[in-house]
Amino acid sequence: MLGLTAYELAREIAAGNVSAREAAEVANARVEEVEGEVNAFVTTTPEIALDRAARVDEGDGAKKPWDGVPMAVKDVLSTRGVRTTCGSKILEGFEPLYDASALLNYGEDLVMVGKANMDEFAMGSSTENSAYGVTRNPWDLGRVPGGSSGGSAAAVAAGEGWWALGTDTGGSVRQPAALCGIVGLKPTYGRVSRYGLIAFASSLDQIGPMTRDVRDSALLLQAIAGHDPKDSTSANVEVPDYLSELEGGVSGLRVGVVTELMGEGIDPGVREVVERTVKGLEGAGAEVGEVSLPHSRYGLPAYYIVAPAEVSSNLARFDGVRYGLRVPAGGVHEMYRQTREEGFGDEVKRRIMLGTYALSSGYYDAYYAQAQKVRTKIIEDFRAAFSRYDVLVSPTSPSVAFEIGSKTGDPLAMYAQDICAVPVSLAGLPAISVPGGLSEGLPVGVQLISDHFTEPMLLRAARAVEEVADFDFALKP
Repeated sequence: MLGLTAYELAREIAAGNVSAREAAEVANARVEEVEGEVNAFVTTTPEIALDRAARVDEGDGAKKPWDGVPMAVKDVLSTRGVRTTCGSKILEGFEPLYDASALLNYGEDLVMVGKANMDEFAMGSSTENSAYGVTRNPWDLGRVPGGSSGGSAAAVAAGEGWWALGTDTGGSVRQPAALCGIVGLKPTYGRVSRYGLIAFASSLDQIGPMTRDVRDSALLLQAIAGHDPKDSTSANVEVPDYLSELEGGVSGLRVGVVTELMGEGIDPGVREVVERTVKGLEGAGAEVGEVSLPHSRYGLPAYYIVAPAEVSSNLARFDGVRYGLRVPAGGVHEMYRQTREEGFGDEVKRRIMLGTYALSSGYYDAYYAQAQKVRTKIIEDFRAAFSRYDVLVSPTSPSVAFEIGSKTGDPLAMYAQDICAVPVSLAGLPAISVPGGLSEGLPVGVQLISDHFTEPMLLRAARAVEEVADFDFALKP
């Protein structure tokens, strides 16, 4: 059963060849087997998985195409009655009273094997910032799985569930997917409800599938997409059939290679895999050319002003009064200070301070307002690119998975891991990372980008990448 994709397993369950409970038992056994090495989860939920799987098996109504497939859920998504920590001490023991809308869209009988580890409040590119230990890359246990959705990526790569949900603010679905050799999809901003997602940066956060292959991503996006009146940023647009165009190929598709994301700062081995993939697409009938996104080089500094500014606002609610950690103190202000001092980790504190500074009197226009202007320029660059090309291509990450601890002492080096991902997030566009091959024996992700709400075409192009890529999914370790 572990050799099946989520799509294949779902068909076996629907046909009655395999029960959902049997699938849950296999997932639980795999978690027990490898979790001590990988540490993909903050909380495992084996009994919940079995109980919900039994409900799927006993259900009389028509099953959804994804029912019964065990899933890992990033610990930033609210799960009713199951602790949700965001990888932070400040939410230790917190149990939400409701489920995130994306989970309810999937179905009330979601077979959840656990809450996946993550960088604290989704701030990081390596899952080393979690208060619950470092997650290890199943390809090489001495290396990081990427972040912030590193636990979700590692769980899929290790077979601890057939697919997972992550969240992507500046690459946090795509980058760990690239480093762990799986597929990571960031939908268009507003395509998936953010209700019940504990906010990092509200104008950027988006929930996305993390899967073994592109077909699984299309199926999982089908399960979670849709308008939600509880989320004011949710787009009220029709949800298409994401599987219907998947095998359409790329004949006549216009593919633009982003020149600014193929030069300085990109490892030669990564560049070689992307170039080989592009040649494969050209051989499959795509029309390939080069495209410039001149302001993308400013994406990283703009992102690290905009996102921390929103962090400064969103994390003000964690004060020890209503939920989570409370450190007793002599007065309320001292309680606030000590709770936040003990509850937040170094990276979260760093971003709160950066954001507060950028929003402060006398600096707002110099930093935050300028960053938003750069964001507009980046959006305009993409608009011009999509007038010429249907899909843009770049590396997902500038390097393969790096060694644990190698970048923790240099925040700027860590931030540079997001250089290919953040322009897409600032523009609110859909993008997907697909394994293109290996460099240094480790996976390389190829990033495909398309215009707003064109996920069917994006998934079709990603499926074509799978066909030409020199990569086959295999469970690790």
